Amino acid sequence: MKKIILTGGGTAGHVTPNIALVPKLKEAGLSNEQVLRVLDYCRKDQVLPSLEEIARIARCRSILHFVDKYRQLDEDHLHEEFERFPSLSIFDPEYPEELLQIYNPPVLLFYQGDLQLLSKPKIAVVGARETTREGVRSVEKIIKELGNELVIVSGLAKGIDATAHYASIRNGGKTIGVIGTGLDVFYPKSNQRLQAHMGEHHLILSEYGPGQAPLKFHFPERNRIIAGLCQAVIVAEARLRSGSLITCERAMEEGRDVFAIPGNILDGKSAGCHHLIQEGAKLVTSGQDILDELKYEL
Repeated sequence: MKKIILTGGGTAGHVTPNIALVPKLKEAGLSNEQVLRVLDYCRKDQVLPSLEEIARIARCRSILHFVDKYRQLDEDHLHEEFERFPSLSIFDPEYPEELLQIYNPPVLLFYQGDLQLLSKPKIAVVGARETTREGVRSVEKIIKELGNELVIVSGLAKGIDATAHYASIRNGGKTIGVIGTGLDVFYPKSNQRLQAHMGEHHLILSEYGPGQAPLKFHFPERNRIIAGLCQAVIVAEARLRSGSLITCERAMEEGRDVFAIPGNILDGKSAGCHHLIQEGAKLVTSGQDILDELKYEL
């Protein structure tokens, strides 16, 4: 039976998976969580599983489908794609400690830019794509008042995300974008210049390989990374049942602080923020409110 190649490494002769195989396992249909299951098995049992065994460990619905799809993949093409951008794996010493603490940490992150930003204190900013003038100004005000004490992390979407990245850059701070596409894909197109600038002067992260399109399920997956990277999350103009609200609830479950900016009680655009405040998030109206909670001083 065909075996997955693993390489020796680490201490005490532990077997470490060849991380270049991760994109191939994903391309064959395994989710990040399934790949983690396989890697955990390899490290514990110190064995080289066959493709059929991998499918069983990953709990694939169809073993034959996984094996057939894996064997049909173009290894040379996948390797070329893998090499297009530098990557950071869960086995690397530079991998963020914060992500190791969350449920389903990404096995592999492709990146562009300054990886050292991952070692700095970080705060996430999430919110609506369709914003009001008041929402934009509120986020700009709070980020300015943070005084570049924290790296701003967001998802490079339009609306609150883009506002947060731009505000950080204008104030001379640093920012990280976590995207739901390959690093060579610009989504939305309106943020292409912003993404290119951040890839050169700040940091862009993605768990998706080159060419990966903005599929709907990518964005909830991306949001767990945004929340997981940071010690706290700021939320502005989140509706009930919005992606931002889910991100904040996940952050609270992971033990992160959530800071909610209140908004208009008449239009429903901040109903999610108000709900989070009722559930224990901290109401904030200034950057100093956040710095006081996190024990930072300007």
